[in-house]
Amino acid sequence: MNEFSGLSKKQAQEKLNEFGFNELKEINKVSGFGILLRQVKNNFLVYLLFFAAIMSFFIGKAITGYAIFGVIFVVVILGFVQEYRAEKSINALKQMIIPVSIVIRDRKEIEIESKNIVPGDIIVLRTGEKIPADCIVLESKELLVNESALTGESKGVKKIAAKTEDKYGKENLVFMGTYVIEGKCIAKVLHTGMNTAFGKIAGMISKAEKELPLQKKVNDIVKFMAFVAICVSVLSGIIMLIKNIPFSSELLIEVIIVVIALCVSAFPEGLPVVLISVLAKGAWTMAGKNAIVNRMSIIETLGETTIICTDKTGTLTKGEMTVKKIFIWDKIIDVEGSGYKAKGDFIYNNKKINTSKNIALNKLFRAAVLCNDSKIERKGNDEEYRANGTPTETSLLIMSAKAGIYRDDLNCVRQEEIPFNSNRKKRSVLIKEKDENYIYSIGAIEVLLDKCSYIQSQNKIIELENDQKQKILNINKKLTQDRFRVLCICCKQAKKKEITENDLVFLGLAAMDDPPREEIPDALKSCKQAGIKVKMITGDNKETAKQIGKQIGIDGEIISGNEIDQLTDYELSKSVNNVAIFARVRPEHKLRIVNAFRKNNEIVTMTGDGVNDAPALKQAHIGVAMGKNGTDVSRQASDLILKDDNFATIVSAIKEGRVIFNNLQKCVAYQLSCNYAELIIIFFGILLGFPLPLLALQILFMNLVTDDLTAIALGFNPSSGDIMKIKPRKKKTILNKELFVYIAIAAIVVGVVCLSAFFISYYVLGQSIAVARTTTLITLVFMEIANAYNFRSFRKKVIGRSLLVNKYLFLASILSVLLTLLVVYFAGMNSIFETLPVGLVNISIAVFSSLLIVVVFDVYKKRKVKKYNINYNMKK
Repeated sequence: MNEFSGLSKKQAQEKLNEFGFNELKEINKVSGFGILLRQVKNNFLVYLLFFAAIMSFFIGKAITGYAIFGVIFVVVILGFVQEYRAEKSINALKQMIIPVSIVIRDRKEIEIESKNIVPGDIIVLRTGEKIPADCIVLESKELLVNESALTGESKGVKKIAAKTEDKYGKENLVFMGTYVIEGKCIAKVLHTGMNTAFGKIAGMISKAEKELPLQKKVNDIVKFMAFVAICVSVLSGIIMLIKNIPFSSELLIEVIIVVIALCVSAFPEGLPVVLISVLAKGAWTMAGKNAIVNRMSIIETLGETTIICTDKTGTLTKGEMTVKKIFIWDKIIDVEGSGYKAKGDFIYNNKKINTSKNIALNKLFRAAVLCNDSKIERKGNDEEYRANGTPTETSLLIMSAKAGIYRDDLNCVRQEEIPFNSNRKKRSVLIKEKDENYIYSIGAIEVLLDKCSYIQSQNKIIELENDQKQKILNINKKLTQDRFRVLCICCKQAKKKEITENDLVFLGLAAMDDPPREEIPDALKSCKQAGIKVKMITGDNKETAKQIGKQIGIDGEIISGNEIDQLTDYELSKSVNNVAIFARVRPEHKLRIVNAFRKNNEIVTMTGDGVNDAPALKQAHIGVAMGKNGTDVSRQASDLILKDDNFATIVSAIKEGRVIFNNLQKCVAYQLSCNYAELIIIFFGILLGFPLPLLALQILFMNLVTDDLTAIALGFNPSSGDIMKIKPRKKKTILNKELFVYIAIAAIVVGVVCLSAFFISYYVLGQSIAVARTTTLITLVFMEIANAYNFRSFRKKVIGRSLLVNKYLFLASILSVLLTLLVVYFAGMNSIFETLPVGLVNISIAVFSSLLIVVVFDVYKKRKVKKYNINYNMKK
């Protein structure tokens, strides 16, 4: 390949100043002011309150009017703060995986953030990478590009190098937003950012995020509740008017205000905000555990996962391949050391080998570094290296580095190559060494050994006999049985300046080990307890896969990619559930595996890191890409990205998904129970002929200081100890029969007890209407706070448990009580909310009532816990 100097650091900075960042403008990005306006524009509650405030001024109740305007302000600000914080959290999540590109600057290949690419940059593109700008191809090797982002056509488009930079056609151009399917190239950037073809249609592709399925379910509940609230409120108003015939105009206005306030009290306007807050916090919590959410909608699905199909290398294992054994000619040599530290000797018969004098080993090392696209960089002064490439190729570089052989020290030029892909299972390169050309090939033994006609002995090349071939196969079998991944390394002198993969010289086998991650056994145990089946997918042969599976705890039936090819889709779906390990799998097999599980009504999570894994990732319910070793394409196609490429992180994300959904159920059920309780108090109070048990402003106060605060706090309930010991939920509904029973019990008990408190204060104790209403308000606040603790768990009792399990709820409770006492005992608030200080008897009624709701639910839980849907078998 040609030498490219690229831009200098100074030139790149000047162009960055001139053209700006290589970014697309977010057409529909919502500003803080836009979020604030949305709190007014799309909030039915605000319009109702505004109307109520105007009516208050109209009938001469200025204090009430000002107070309602104050409530409007609080509602808008609370909504703004919650949504703004959620928006910021979601945007921050999107920045956690930063796109990077390889550019040539000052004659060196360096990695930079893609947004810093400028026109004139020389960039290096490889298989699976997203193209960051519009470019002209200067050099290419088997380059195939997917341009579906621009054309809608998913078929790969062949690209070739332009003859000159001034004369080029479409076949010489690659565009921002497309990606490399196969091959690689060196290209020069023509346009960046909004000046690209992709940027020019940014207005068409930059659309607002669609409503989440979970969001739709919550909004449907809100709409239904609004309908019920309006009906009951209007009916209450009609009853009030009928009971006061003939009625005055002042009464009519008062009825309108009460009806509006009642409607508002029963309208769960806070639920959408609670949903956004809980999802955003959950996504942020997952990010803190190395799981980056690409699409918020998958949080709902995570908790339903029944099958995890996971790659082996780097996910179940550490992803730091180490060559442990080498076979050459007639020797199996042990290689000391582990990981990416180039320190270790080569041992044969317990003696150290002098690699510099071993011709066969030196040829194998040269092949290992020359037929290799990865790079290693020294971390410091020691022998530990940082990898830039695949674990498999990196292990070959580290192996050779232990012998003191580095690619940069070899006076060689790569002239041609045929890249590795999952179908070929091999890579070949044409290298010019001095005046000679050599072909080096590395790949799976089953595809390369049959192409070998010769073998490198200790000092010379001889013909490869059949018995020697069989010996190599036997050694390969033994190595794979010992769980090693084995690569075959070959070479030959090229007579022509082209790659021909026949009559190769067998140099040897490199057997590498990638030890399992320490946390995998616990993660697999957690999956088993949670009713989640784990399937291992690997490119290793069946014997290696079997041994590794046993080592990490995945044992059972094994099927190979070739065997999958022999099955129809129907046959595969019938047998796939019994398979524990899929060996020698290609990307197209992954897609068939996903479809087979889906036919069996399983909820599938599939991992992938390659460009060809994208279809399977999209087809799975949850596609999981690798953040460290994954391609741009797989990350774009995925729903979840693992920053640490760790299987245990998937399990952690599933656990968090279950926690989030369970907390949302608690939030919704609790808030609906509060709304219905308030409806019961007002509606039946009017029906029984009582004076209004609560005034409009008192109801609005209740909504703000109790319902919304505690509902949001419930959304942050911590994980229960046994949430991963239950089977995946079968139904996707937020509310079901058991929750409706819960809501009904809470609403009826709270409603009846609060009406009783009003009756005792007003009719039995003969206290004033203001004191009776204050007593009802305090009782309602105390009962709903106590009830929030009931909703912490649908199974565990409240009595005997710490109040600090959910610290957010505890703080919200304290704040609600303090604000209520302020309204009751502070003279300035008495005139606004029409309350009066109450005595010990009234406080005792409220405290007793709050204890009563706790006892009722503790008894109910004890009797019904065994009959509960498994969704609710949680300790917290």
